[in-house]
Amino acid sequence: MTQRTSYPEGAPCWADLSTPDLKGALGFYGPLLGWTFDEPVAEMGHYTMARKHGKLVAGLAPIHPDMPGSDMPPAWSVYMWSNNVDDTAARIGDAGGKLLMPVMEIPGAGRMLFAFDSTGAGFGAWEPGNHRGSELHAEPGAICWAEVNSRDGAATDMFYKRVFGYAAQTQIGDGGGFDYTVWKNGGEDLCGRLQMSSPEWPEAVPAHWMLYFATEDIDAAVARIPELGGKVCHGPFDSPYGRIAIVEDPFGATFSLLQFNEAAQ
Repeated sequence: MTQRTSYPEGAPCWADLSTPDLKGALGFYGPLLGWTFDEPVAEMGHYTMARKHGKLVAGLAPIHPDMPGSDMPPAWSVYMWSNNVDDTAARIGDAGGKLLMPVMEIPGAGRMLFAFDSTGAGFGAWEPGNHRGSELHAEPGAICWAEVNSRDGAATDMFYKRVFGYAAQTQIGDGGGFDYTVWKNGGEDLCGRLQMSSPEWPEAVPAHWMLYFATEDIDAAVARIPELGGKVCHGPFDSPYGRIAIVEDPFGATFSLLQFNEAAQ
């Protein structure tokens, strides 16, 4: 297993789900990704930790009407590792982003913020305390990749470079029909940016982050999704890294599954 206790600055290190039906979400993701769950923490709004092989991999939380962002649809959110979340917050503002909520402390765990980038995609930042993010990475049932889908790729590249200091970028495609940037730090591929273009991406689709979870057998996983109440939106299809499917859970939260090919592992 690829276990993690730390991540580079700006790396996706945690993901959590906002859902209108926590019990229903547990019943979907448990069988699909092989997760087990800790008891919901009542004093934290019934936030629930998901585990794979006993290791923390994600969180799930019911949507509460009095929470900031409660009017947003069910969704997965990504959190980037931050060495100092106050500094990250300042850079977000300087780069044209907007905080959804002030920096907040999660007692005994760490400090966090949630914000919108300069094109409107929501993301979080996590300064770790005792909670060090996902304890597995790129293993079946764990986060393996994240990318922001943007209408303005150049502006998005500049925003995240200013906020997280990505040291290098690898451009894939010609900037026309397919425009994708891989962001790096310390020589490690961290996450990516996809330029959304019409007609593949309807104008109604806003800028957003897409999370990928690794799976051992994507065809078997995709076959289970309708049985579990979810929906397969696209795929599976082949990519240079493996087979991918874009799916929705029963409540409309979108995410992707990835089965790595041997060359990518």
